Amino acid sequence: MPFSIDWTALWPPIRLSLQVTFLSSLIVIALGTAAAWRLSRSKRKGRIVIETLFMLPLVLPPTVVGFILLVLLGRRSTVGRFIEWLFGAPVVFTWWAAVIATFVVAFPLVYQAMRAGFDSVDPELEAAARASGASEWQVLRYISLPLASRSLVTAYILGFARGLGEFGATLMIAGNIPGRTQTVPTAIYVAVDAGHNSMAWAWTISMIVFSFLMLLIARKRY
Repeated sequence: MPFSIDWTALWPPIRLSLQVTFLSSLIVIALGTAAAWRLSRSKRKGRIVIETLFMLPLVLPPTVVGFILLVLLGRRSTVGRFIEWLFGAPVVFTWWAAVIATFVVAFPLVYQAMRAGFDSVDPELEAAARASGASEWQVLRYISLPLASRSLVTAYILGFARGLGEFGATLMIAGNIPGRTQTVPTAIYVAVDAGHNSMAWAWTISMIVFSFLMLLIARKRY
């Protein structure tokens, strides 16, 4: 069978994947950094339980994560009904559902990387800044984040790459609607299932190239 690519069908999943991953990566790096900063400086006994909950999506099967999200955000749940009332439409089977799924599966990697980065910061430097009158926000902005900048870049790259390759949870909560919720991983799955190996290879190569460039930029930066 000749190697043929439908160029009109090739771009929409790539565009949606980048759109979903870019938005979710911004959210996850912000919330993951805030959570890592807060818990790395916390002495509460319940911290270990919270951190374990944060890491659960890393070890759970993606379909389990997707099912839990579907139950929590579906039209029969309180949260789902509230979202539908607030925005006039349900969130499931939309590209926003893909953003949520990507955020959830990428969060543990971002949190873990940032936690390691903040743990490597000398607490005496932060204490000296506080003693000089700096607020917690100023300590984070001018002391902790600059010193943990390597971890910040690593966390973003890991979160972006994990989100870009997300399949199971996204399929469960966002579905596979061409032009609306079909990302590259789901498009590859459907293409292989239908015997369209040319399209599957084209999407696969595009993701490999994009991921390679991101890692290359990160390695050149540091």
